[in-house]
Amino acid sequence: MKLFILIFCGILLCVASLGIFSYNKSKSIIESKISEASQETAAQTAGRIDLLLTNYERKTMEFLSDQEFMSLLSTTLSTSDDYERFDSQRTLATKLSTIMLSDNMLSGIYLLPTVAGGEVIGTSPSGGMPDFSESLPSFTQKMLEASGRVVWVPTMTSGISGKLGVQTIAVGRALMNVGSGTTPYLLVMEINLNTLRTVLDTVKFGDGSQTYIVADDGTNVLSANEDELAQPYKYELPGDSGSTKIKVNGKDTLSVMSGMTTAPWKVVGDIPVSTLVKAAGAIRTLTIVMCIVSALIAATIGLLILWTIGRPLGQLRTLMNEGERGNLTVRSRIKRADEIGQVSDSFNRMMEQITGLVMQTTASAAEVLATSASLSDASHKTAGSAKEIAIATEEIASGATNLAVESERGSEMTGHIGEQVQTVISANDEMGRSASEVEEASRKGTGYMTALMDKTSQTEEMTRSMVEKVDKLKDSTGSIRKILEVLGNLTKQTNILSLNATIEAARAGAAGKGFMVVADEIRKLADQSRHSIGVVGEVVQTIQREIDETVHVLSDAYPLFQAQIDSVRDANAIFQSVQNQMGGFVQKLESTTESINQLEGAQSTLSLAMTNVSAVAQEASATSEQVASLSNEQLNVSEGLVQLSNRLEQVSKELKESLSRFTVA
Repeated sequence: MKLFILIFCGILLCVASLGIFSYNKSKSIIESKISEASQETAAQTAGRIDLLLTNYERKTMEFLSDQEFMSLLSTTLSTSDDYERFDSQRTLATKLSTIMLSDNMLSGIYLLPTVAGGEVIGTSPSGGMPDFSESLPSFTQKMLEASGRVVWVPTMTSGISGKLGVQTIAVGRALMNVGSGTTPYLLVMEINLNTLRTVLDTVKFGDGSQTYIVADDGTNVLSANEDELAQPYKYELPGDSGSTKIKVNGKDTLSVMSGMTTAPWKVVGDIPVSTLVKAAGAIRTLTIVMCIVSALIAATIGLLILWTIGRPLGQLRTLMNEGERGNLTVRSRIKRADEIGQVSDSFNRMMEQITGLVMQTTASAAEVLATSASLSDASHKTAGSAKEIAIATEEIASGATNLAVESERGSEMTGHIGEQVQTVISANDEMGRSASEVEEASRKGTGYMTALMDKTSQTEEMTRSMVEKVDKLKDSTGSIRKILEVLGNLTKQTNILSLNATIEAARAGAAGKGFMVVADEIRKLADQSRHSIGVVGEVVQTIQREIDETVHVLSDAYPLFQAQIDSVRDANAIFQSVQNQMGGFVQKLESTTESINQLEGAQSTLSLAMTNVSAVAQEASATSEQVASLSNEQLNVSEGLVQLSNRLEQVSKELKESLSRFTVA
C-alpha cells in the first residue's frame, strides 16, 4: 500500500508540478513579452506626442524670429502714446488670431504680464481673456525661472482664464528681450486637450487597459476618466525598468511607462494581467486533464504492483510467522523468476534444512532418553545390590564379634578346663555352628560381590556407550550451529543486497522509488528470517547446554564407577580371605574337638588353639568392619549414580519437550 501511494503521489505530483510550472512559465513569458511590447507601444506613443508637441514649441520659436511681431510688442510695451499702444495691440491681436485660426486645436494665444495688474494681450475663441489683475498663475514663475526655455503646463480643466468649457494644456516661454527691466512678458499658447486625446485614442495596450499621461509633478495630464484629469496619479509609477506590477481594484495589473523628450511628461499604460495570460488558461486546463489521466495511470500501476509484489510478500510473511511458531511443514508455492521467487526458493530450502536438523536432533534425543532409562534401571539395581551387600556385611561383622566373644570365653574356660569340660564342649559346638554361619555368610558375600562386579562392569560399559552417544549428539548440535551460521550469513548478505538496492534506488531518484520500497520489504523479510534463525539457534544452544551438562554428569559419574569397581574388587578379596580363614578356623575347631576328647593330654595345645582362635576372631571382626565400611561407601556411590541417572533422564525429557515445539510432519 505504501508503494501504491508512493507511485500514485509521485506521478501525480510530477504531472501537476510540470503543468503548474508550464503555466507559470508561460504566464511569465507572456507577461515579459507583452511588457516589452507595451513599453515599445508606450515609447511609440510618447514619440507621436513629442512630434505633436514639438510642432507647438516650434510655433513659439517662430514668434521670437518674427521681427514684425517683436517690433509691435516692443512698441506696445514701450510707447507712451495711447493710440499707438492701442494700434499696436490691435495689430498683435490680429496677428495672433490669424495664427490661432490656422490651427483649430489652439484655444488661445496670450502675451501675459509677469506682474499682477498687468495688461493681457492675446486672443481666445470664446473671447474670455485671462484676468491677472489680482494674482498670477503658478506657471508664470516656472517660465521666468526657465529664462526663455519652453515650459509645458499640465491640464487645466477650464483653461488659463477659467472660463473655457474644455480642458487645455499650455506651452510658453518668457520673452526675456522684450519688456521693461526684469518684468518680461510671457508668450503662452493654450492647446485643446483633445489634441492629445486623438493620439491616445489610437493606442491600445490590451483589453481593459488604461492609458495616462502623467506630468512631472505626478498629476494626470490625460486620462480616459475626466474626473481624474489634473488629479494625482493614484498608483505607483514604474521605475527605471519601465514596467512594474500594481494592484488596481484588487487585481494584478502590469504598468508600463515611457518618458517624453519634449515635455517632462510620461506615457503610462495599465494592462490587467488576467487579460494578458488569458491564452495561458489552455495550459491550465490541459494540466488538469493530464493530472486526471496521470492519476488513473498511477492508480493502475500502483494496483498492478500491489498485486504482483505486495500479495506474494504478504504470503511469505504469513509463512515465516508460521515457521516462527514452530511449524516446519509450511512451504511457499510462489514460482517466479524474479527476486521474490528467489526469496521463496530460499525460504523453502531453509525450512527443509531446519526440518532435517530438528528430525536428526529428535532421534538423538530419543536415543539419549532410552540410554538414560537403561542407566537408571542399572543404577537402581546396583543400589539394591549394595543394600544387600551392606546387610550381609553387617551380619558378617556381627558373627565375627560373636566369634571374638566366644574366643575370649574359651580362653577363660581353658584355665578351668577340668571343671568346665561340658561347658567347653557346648561352647565348642556353638563355635562350630558360628563358624558354619560365618563360612556361609562369607560364601554368600563372595557370591554377592561377584554379581556386583558383573553388574558394575555392565554399568561401566553402558556409561561409556552413553558418553559416546552424547558426544555424537554434541557433534550433531555443532553441525546444526554451523548450518545456522550459514543461514545467518545468508540473511546478512540479503540485508547487504537490500541496502545496495536501496542505495541504487536512491541514486535513480524518482524512477527508483518503487524499487526502493521492494528492497525495503526484502530487508524486512531478511530480518524476520534472522529472527527465526535466532530462535532456532537459542533452542540448539539450549540443547547443546543440556548435552554439556549430561557430558559433565557422566564425566563425574565415570570416576565413581571406577572407584566402585576397585572397592568391589577389594571387598571380594577380603571375603575370599575371610572364607579361607574361616576354613582354617573350622579345621582348628575340629582339632579342638579332638583335643577336648584328649583334654588331659592336650590342654596346652587347646590353650594355644584358643589363642589362635581369639586372634583370628579379632582379625575377622576388623575385616568385617572394613567390609561394612566399603559396603556403606558403595551404597553411597550407588545412590549418587541413581541421582545422576535421574538427572540424565530429566535432561533428556527437557530436550524432547524443546524439540516437540517443531512440527516436521
